[in-house]
Amino acid sequence: MLRNLLDPTDLTVGEIDEIMERALDIIAHREKYADACRGKKLATLFYEPSTRTRLSFTAAMMELGGNVLGFSDAANSSVSKGETVADTARVISCFADIIAMRHFKEGAPLVAAQYATIPVINAGDGGHSHPTQTMTDLLTIRREIGHFDHITVGLCGDLKFGRTVHSLIKALGRYEGVKFVLIAPDELRLPDYIKKDVCDAHGLEYEEVSTLEEAMPQLDVLYMTRVQQERFDDRAEYERLKDSFILDAAKMALGKRDMIVLHPLPRVNEIAQEVDDDPRAAYFRQVENGKFVRMSLIYTLLKWKEEGRTAEPDGHTHVEGPKCRHTRCISSIEPVKPLYIKGEDGRCRCLYCETEMEE
Repeated sequence: MLRNLLDPTDLTVGEIDEIMERALDIIAHREKYADACRGKKLATLFYEPSTRTRLSFTAAMMELGGNVLGFSDAANSSVSKGETVADTARVISCFADIIAMRHFKEGAPLVAAQYATIPVINAGDGGHSHPTQTMTDLLTIRREIGHFDHITVGLCGDLKFGRTVHSLIKALGRYEGVKFVLIAPDELRLPDYIKKDVCDAHGLEYEEVSTLEEAMPQLDVLYMTRVQQERFDDRAEYERLKDSFILDAAKMALGKRDMIVLHPLPRVNEIAQEVDDDPRAAYFRQVENGKFVRMSLIYTLLKWKEEGRTAEPDGHTHVEGPKCRHTRCISSIEPVKPLYIKGEDGRCRCLYCETEMEE
């Protein structure tokens, strides 16, 4: 299979460092990359609303000298006629050189990558993964702090449905001495499969707390997230939880002088506007970093395709099973083969959305 970016772990630590270094070179020498993708086309296939991510990909390709095509609303595409993700990937491969896909169903970019003949970048799939946001987060930490190892990272808000949180844990957890502080209400705590298969499996240090106040003094990075209304089936449950944690000036006063605050945006009210003027608030600088890291990623994946670099086998044992029970899985709406990843403990997780198979 071609080299794609569907999950942060698709890249080795060395490859992440390579992309970071190239992003820093782009920042320092913009003119050097102005024609790097001349004649190349990026297809942005966005099946759910997005402002920052879609425009960031568009700006990235344009600043590399390339062109952009695609859609920002599935209703305006052939999906409204019943076209599958697999067929869309085959068709778009005839028109473009690389795909950036956002989809409301988990695992959709993986399906696209199985059928496309060009690289596929996951721009967010349901509540599952958002690897380019993770690359953005990493570049921001690199520029603000200077390194990834031996830092304490607080993750606050919606840790259950927050795909940016899941992706960041997977990526940062591969560096030495990283500790996570998980700050969430009981209903929005980090899923067990992330704790077991990522944190516990790799010996990561983490603790769960119930207030921002108790976490703030130890943090080098505070990663705030919004409670996502679109991930809730019950509106009343969303209303009850949406104001669980709000960062304001009083709470910021408890943090280290060199701590930074990140947020994938958009925010609702989880960060008070008074925090924006604090030099530790890095979330708007984070937005611009997203453009630079996506420039680096597009350039790198196209370069690897030209070099014929392919993906190594993931090393997992894949088994067939019953249809996934998760309603947000791509298998709930498309005719994909039900496949599961079998862990060393015998537990099986859906290949597309990582939901555990029922006994």
